[in-house]
Amino acid sequence: MFSGIRRAGLADLSALLALENGFVGDRLRRQHFRHLLMHARSDVWLCVDAGEPLGNAIVLYRTGSRRARLYSIVVTPEARGRGFARALVEAAERAAAAKGCQTMYLEVRCDNLPALNLYRKLGYRLVQRLPAYYEDKQDGWRLERELDTPSTPPRMAACVRHHASIRKSR
Repeated sequence: MFSGIRRAGLADLSALLALENGFVGDRLRRQHFRHLLMHARSDVWLCVDAGEPLGNAIVLYRTGSRRARLYSIVVTPEARGRGFARALVEAAERAAAAKGCQTMYLEVRCDNLPALNLYRKLGYRLVQRLPAYYEDKQDGWRLERELDTPSTPPRMAACVRHHASIRKSR
């Protein structure tokens, strides 16, 4: 049974580090997680199933900005392909929209096809190629998506995006 997604706290630090250690490259350290949980303008989300941590997502906010950054998302190899990454992204988007953010952006490795496919399905668009962006010099992509805010119902947000793309093409 899927338990859900909740905000992480300091009591989850060991679980967050264990998830991070299962991730290849560009890992966050204990001090970074402590800062994110205690001091930073951020949300750290934890996906739990039957008491077992399966993934996490980190969203960063800047004072005065209407953009949120999906800084990191990790799902255990055993849990991939079961919808947990999508659930984490959607939870992060809802929280960012509730805080007044209009856009979510992120960076992803060019060779991470499952993640790129997920983000495409969620409505993200490619914005910029990032040469040698990652620790191992792999290129990345910056993607972004307009969020469905409480004042903009999902259908209206899609309509606004469609009309904006038409205006750009003229």
